[in-house]
Amino acid sequence: MKQLSRISLITLALTIACALASSSTAFGQATKDTANVAQAFDKLKTLAGRWEATTDKGKVTTSFELVSGGTALVEHMAMAGEKEMLTVYFVDGNRLLLTHYCEAGNQPRMQAAAFDPKSGVIDFNFVDATNMPDSDAGHMHHVTVTLKGASELSEDWTFYQGGKATMTVPILYHRVD
Repeated sequence: MKQLSRISLITLALTIACALASSSTAFGQATKDTANVAQAFDKLKTLAGRWEATTDKGKVTTSFELVSGGTALVEHMAMAGEKEMLTVYFVDGNRLLLTHYCEAGNQPRMQAAAFDPKSGVIDFNFVDATNMPDSDAGHMHHVTVTLKGASELSEDWTFYQGGKATMTVPILYHRVD
C-alpha cells in the first residue's frame, strides 16, 4: 500500500510539473504572438490613405482610415459594377482579425494565421460569419495581404461556395495619396 501511495504521489508531482512547464511555454508563445500581432497591425496602419488598381473587372479604388483612436483600420473598397464593401481590421488580445462587410450580404470574420515582417505578407483565414445561412453559402473565405512598400499593396481575396474555392480576386494597388 505504501508503494502504491508513493507511486501516486510521484505521478501527481510529475503531472503538476508537466502542467507548469507547458503553461510557461504557452505563456511565452502567447507573448511572442502578441508582439507579432502588434507588429502586423502597426504595418497595416501605414496603409492609411487612398489607393487605386486596375483589374480585369475595371478600376478599383480603396481607402484606409484609422478610427476609434487608432484601434481599428477601416478599408472602403469600390469596384466597377459592384456595391461598396468595407473591411475592418482590429486586434483582439493576441489575435489580428478582420470583418469583411461583403456585397454578398454576409460578414465573414477572418484571423491572421501568419505575418512575415520580411515579405510583408499577412494571411487571413475564415473563422465564422454573420448573416450566412450555412457553410455552403457564398462568402469570402481567405485573403492574403502583401505590403510591398510605401506605395504598393496587393490583396488576393478567395471566394468559397459549396465548401470550396470558386474564385480568387487578385488586386494590385498603388497609392494615390
